[in-house]
Amino acid sequence: MSSAATFQPYDPRVHTLDALAYFPDDPTRVYQLLQWLPVLERLHEEHPVGIVTRDPESAQVCLDRTSLPVFLVPSFPELTELYAGLGAKVVLYCNNSMRNFQSLIDGRMLHVHINHGESDKQSMASNNAKAYDRVFVAGEAAVQRHEAGLLEFDTSRLVRIGRPQLDLRPEPILGATERRTVLYAPTWEGDADYNDYTSVDVFGPEIVRAILAVPDARVVYKPHPKVTTSLTPAIRRGHDEILALVAAAARQEPDAGHESVIVGDILAVMPDCDAMITDVSSVGLDWLYLRTEKPIFITDRHHDGERLRQDVPVSRCADVLDTAAVADLTALLTARLEHDEHHLARVAMRHHYFDDLQVGDSTTRFLGAVAELVELRDRLVGAVPPDAAATA
Repeated sequence: MSSAATFQPYDPRVHTLDALAYFPDDPTRVYQLLQWLPVLERLHEEHPVGIVTRDPESAQVCLDRTSLPVFLVPSFPELTELYAGLGAKVVLYCNNSMRNFQSLIDGRMLHVHINHGESDKQSMASNNAKAYDRVFVAGEAAVQRHEAGLLEFDTSRLVRIGRPQLDLRPEPILGATERRTVLYAPTWEGDADYNDYTSVDVFGPEIVRAILAVPDARVVYKPHPKVTTSLTPAIRRGHDEILALVAAAARQEPDAGHESVIVGDILAVMPDCDAMITDVSSVGLDWLYLRTEKPIFITDRHHDGERLRQDVPVSRCADVLDTAAVADLTALLTARLEHDEHHLARVAMRHHYFDDLQVGDSTTRFLGAVAELVELRDRLVGAVPPDAAATA
């Protein structure tokens, strides 16, 4: 390896790896990989795993967060040299970066898209899926999303594993309160208009004002990481106004616990919340899985309720917030906190997205699916005789 691979130079005496997690992007997107690290560390116990990065800052972030070997290979020749030396069997991809194709060129490994969440965003079912040998998805909703959204796609490539990150139990980060806690967790604006679902610039501040007006309520604001670094002026203004509203409320009611959580795992926030308002994103489905018994509100910046119901099934078991509904949000929130009329519908919808999986099952499925692919790859390249694999 060249001197550029300063983090973990390849050493065959140390690095005998079955799986690699490939992440080529800069730190603004590294959250996509970080949420997988505990799951990959669990996989490492059975099938050794390494992290392949292309950006020095992202590599450093990973080094600070995991004990897994982290490789830094900025150039394409360094990447191919690393792959030739490691001889790994399966590569895992948590996004659809354009630079994934430099990794996909390797034909001696099986390539698996694992994504970084389960959501109904249009980008969740794209032609990029055709580039991978397997696509790990959460459940039936994701299968239907690919069937409806793609032409000539082989759905046998889809492997239903649930969402292993939701098996984790991060330490809660909210302070104790006697108040009912309403979480506002908006997504970012996406990288194109078709994938823009954020409410921050449309009615984010109005949502926070409405929560603050609910009697005996605490507001917690937890935006998507990319909201906090957005260069879009309207998003910046909305985010700053929300921060100011929460800070002012905290000063006026120091015992209420109003808080903006800018850094931290949203899964560590959810357990102490009584209702959540979010946009079309993975956060809403995480809530559906983990807090099925609690109300959820989904925003609709496009004011197209019929399309939302068709494309975003979770909206059928939630209250949908457009501009008109936000105007009456205080009363609606107060009513739902007292009487949650969508509970049974959410139970059925959880099954639609996540099959019958309970906490712990997704990790088991993930480990099993990777193990099968490791074995399949060995069989395909002749490392394991067919008879031996059949009797293993």
